[in-house]
Formats: sequence, structure tokens, C-alpha cells
Amino acid sequence: MTPETRSDDSSPRTPAAAWQRLREGNARFVAGESLHPNQDASRRQSVAAGQDPFAVIFGCSDSRLAAEIIFDLGLGDAFVVRTAGQVIDDAVLGSIEYAVANLGTPLVMVLGHDSCGAVSATHATARSGDMPRGFQRDLIERIMPSVLDARRHGESDVNSAVVEHTKQTASRLLEQSRIINEAVSQGEVAVVGVFYHLEDGQAELVHGHGTWLPAR
Repeated sequence: MTPETRSDDSSPRTPAAAWQRLREGNARFVAGESLHPNQDASRRQSVAAGQDPFAVIFGCSDSRLAAEIIFDLGLGDAFVVRTAGQVIDDAVLGSIEYAVANLGTPLVMVLGHDSCGAVSATHATARSGDMPRGFQRDLIERIMPSVLDARRHGESDVNSAVVEHTKQTASRLLEQSRIINEAVSQGEVAVVGVFYHLEDGQAELVHGHGTWLPAR
């Protein structure tokens, strides 16, 4: 089996091991040395009967933020949920709770990125007061508290607002979901906030919840 199509059947079962696997995958991606694990026919067949992902990645829908690529993952490795601006709603909470409670996934990552369009639009609305039409308004309203908090802290640029929004979103998962909160309190799950840099591909840890917290 070539390195480009190797399968890795050892799925991390602790938050620390899951974070380490993601860090290693991102480092390979940044260096241009991705292994593309678990992407061959054998892996496809082995996961057909069920899934055992080691991480939930809740990220922005931006086309440049493909989680399996930037963390060098394959089939069955990550349970991925995406909305514009990584905005939480009931469906998002239910999806993440399913992974935590039913699949035993030990790590939940909230993944934001620089130059986020949804946060940029919210930033512009905060300045002008002009709301967009349709359901985009709901996105703006949910992101606005983070933008305003960043401004109160003296941070007026979009990327600072993205970091603040990533932190607040990670905290809201615990505040709004008893299932996630209990799993974190028991040490079975960690919730981390990560800021992704589009140009160099680095995934930077900016926030964390849990009895285990990763080294930055």
C-alpha cells in the first residue's frame, strides 16, 4: 500500500490523543506532505457497516475550509458539521450531541478562519446598521454579540472578531447542551476552539474546555 492511500485503523479514544492526531495531520498539510489516510477501497468497505469518528469538527461552510483536507483525514475519521460562520442552531447542537452520546467521539472542535465572510458581513452591519435580506439576517444576529464583544475589548478588525466568535461558540456548546457539558465535566470529551489561517494552512488553538487541555 502506498503512503498516499494508507489506512490507519487506530482511532484515538481520548481527547488528548484525538487532538494530537489532528495536530499531526495539519502539520503534514502545512508542509505539503499529506498522507491521505483512510481514503482507499479497503477503508471504504471497513466503515460501511458503521462509523467511529474520533473528532467532531464544527466549522464554517467556507469552501476553503475542508476539514478532512486541512487535517489530513479520511473516511470515518471526523464527524463534520458546517454552517456559515459556524453559527449554532438546534440542528447543530443535535448533530454534535449525537456524535458525543452515540458515537463516543472524544473531541469537539469549533473551527473558525481568517477573512470569514459571515463575520465580515456582521462587522459591516455593526458599522452601518443595515441588515441583509432573508435568512442571512439570522446569521448576522447570531454572530453580532461576538463582534460587539471584540469591539468592547478594543479589537476592531474582522479576524479578532472571528477569534472571539470561535471562543464564544465553543462556550455556548457547553452552555446550551447538557449532554456535551456533562461529557466534558466527566473528562470524556474536550471542546476546543481553533483559528485557521487560510494562506499558510496553520490551525491555531485559541480556546479550550475540559479536564484535559492541549498544549498550544
